[in-house]
Parts: sequence; structure tokens; C-alpha cells
Amino acid sequence: MNHCDVLIIGGGIIGCSIAYYAAKSGRDVTILEKGEFVSGTSSRCDGNILAIDKDPGFDSQMSLLSQKLVDELSGELEQPFEYRAPGSILVCESDEEMEAAQQWVNRQKAAGLPFRMLDRQDIRQESAFFADDLLGGLECATDSTVNPYLLAFSLLEGAKKMGAKAYKQTEVKSMKKQQDTGSFKIETSNGIFTADHVVNAAGVWAPRLGRMLDLSIPIEPRKGHIIVASRQQHVGSRKVMEFGYLISKFGGERRVDPLTEKYGVALVFEPTESQNFLIGSSREFVGFNTKVNNEIIKCIANRAIRFYPKMADMMVIRSYAGLRPWTEDHLPIVSRVDEIPNYYIASGHEGDGISLAAVTGKLVEEMINKKKTSIPIDPLSYNRFSGKVLSR
Repeated sequence: MNHCDVLIIGGGIIGCSIAYYAAKSGRDVTILEKGEFVSGTSSRCDGNILAIDKDPGFDSQMSLLSQKLVDELSGELEQPFEYRAPGSILVCESDEEMEAAQQWVNRQKAAGLPFRMLDRQDIRQESAFFADDLLGGLECATDSTVNPYLLAFSLLEGAKKMGAKAYKQTEVKSMKKQQDTGSFKIETSNGIFTADHVVNAAGVWAPRLGRMLDLSIPIEPRKGHIIVASRQQHVGSRKVMEFGYLISKFGGERRVDPLTEKYGVALVFEPTESQNFLIGSSREFVGFNTKVNNEIIKCIANRAIRFYPKMADMMVIRSYAGLRPWTEDHLPIVSRVDEIPNYYIASGHEGDGISLAAVTGKLVEEMINKKKTSIPIDPLSYNRFSGKVLSR
């Protein structure tokens, strides 16, 4: 039987980050993954660490702290992870969006964030490929980007160097809290583990683990598609989203065609270090289905061509779909569970798992070590959902 101090279940970027920070603090750490490490949501996403799309206040402060931690990690982790911080922009296609963008910038600046409006001329300088009728947009100067695969593996390797043990192809079958010792007994497809602390970092699978301890964790899978296209010419140097992405993310009304509305499609453009670019995005609730839907791919491509008309000639290399762990208020659950001492949840990041991986790892380490947390964690608490029925 394998005993450890901290057992983390889930080998995506969140689990790897927690393993790194917990091992760094001197804890004896084990991390379990039911398949291959970094093979779920963390391998089917883009790699942005953004404040531009976060609500001013707690959300954006959490993102800024994560940006700062990733900047530190770029200096302390041995394996590079394609980190760069070029900022990001949102583009607007109507006067109403420009007005809403100005209000967004005003709120962010009031919260102390480095935001500014962009006019038509700024947009022209950003990319010669942009459609002529775009009115402008806004910029957040601190936003950065990473290769999510490489960052996750870099964190995992860093944790292993500090003594963490990692087991893949190890699926958790059952879990019990032992009354006599207070420790947890975890039966897996690869033997029995016991641990003093358990962290549920299983993303969309977190509710399944929760049920083993009679916990109801209100997380649902929300599917998203991404296209990978090859670059014939330089289209742009940094992340671009349409302002409608914010509206689509937070469930507002947009003036788009019915299919774009149905699938929650909004332009996301991200150049990668390999000189290709990623184009997204879509949002839909279809359970655990990750099959690519060609109607949605066509819809995303048409949306990209609306903003970048010359992109119509560029070649699509592949497309894929992944599942985001969605919560009703769009904030993750990063929390201890009061009724089960030493059990923690770190899941439900929806499309912000890469953005918030570093700060999540740090917060869980601080909770386990009973330190004062780097930011207040009440907004992330599991209890905020108690007594509520999940609705959408």
C-alpha cells in the first residue's frame, strides 16, 4: 500500500501545478491520472493567460496573480514552455460594441489594470489582414501565452525533481475517509493508496469522484472546438478575440446568425510558436461528446473570415474538440470541503484552466499548509453552491 501526505487526483495542468507547489513546500506528494498525463482538457485548448476577458475585480486580480506566477515559473522551471507576454486585443464590429468596450476599459482601468481603447488606425497597424469595416477595439498589455502541454509537463517534472511520485493509467475506483486514522483510502486500477490530504483536480470528472464521498459537485462539461490553420503570411503577433466573445462567454444577446448563436461561436485567434495559428471558439452542452462537428467547424471558419477576409485561402491542418469544466457562475471551485476535513476541490475552471493553473496550485498549497492565502478565496468556495440547484 502506498501512503503519502498529499494525493492529487487528475493529471492535467491544474493537478500538475498543485503537485509542483505542494512538493516545493516540502510535502510528500503523489499524483494519479486515469489515462496519460495532460491528455484531457489541457491538451485540447489554447494557451492564454488572460485578464482581458475577466470581470474587473476579483476575477481579473486572480488572473494578474497567475500571470505574475507564470512569469516567475518561466525563470525557475528547467523546461521552457514557449512563454511570451505580448498582450492581447478584443476587436469590435459595431458602434454598440465600441460603447460597451469603452465601459469595459473604464471599469478595468478603475480596478488598476493596464487597458486602453484602440481606434481604426491601431487595428490597421495590428494586422493588414483585418476587415476594413472594423471600428476598433481594446488592449490588455499584460496578457501572456504559453504552450499548455509544455507548461503542464514542466510543472510535473519540477514536482518529480522535488520528490513527487506520478502514476498514469491509474483510475480511482473508490474512496473512503477512514474514521480511526482520519486518512483517506483510495482503491485504484493500480493498487491501493492512502493519504492524509486529497485534492480532487479531475476537471469535468470531478463530480464522479465527489460522489464517492457523497458530495455533489456542480460542474458540467461544456464542449468547445478549435481549428489549427497553417500560416502562409504573418497574420498577427498576438491573441485576438472579438468583443462578442465576452457576450458569448457570459451569456448575453448578440446580433449574429442563428447558427453562430446556437453554438456560441465567437472569434478567437492565437498565433503559436510553431508559426501556425489556432482559431476558435464554440460553446455547447452535449455531455461528454468530444466528436468534431463539421457544421460548427464551418461556422468558426466563417466567423474568422468575417474578421480576416484574406484568411479564406489559408489551409486548415486539423480541428479538435475538448470539454471545459463549467460552473454556473464561471468561477472555479478552489476550496476545502468543510464536512470532509483535508479534502479539497480544485476544478471547474471552464476555459480559464491554463490562465488560472499557477494561482490554483499556489492557493491549494497555501490551504493545505494553513497559510494566509495570496488572494481571498471566499468567491471560490465549494459552499457558495450549497442549497442551490444547478440551472442553465
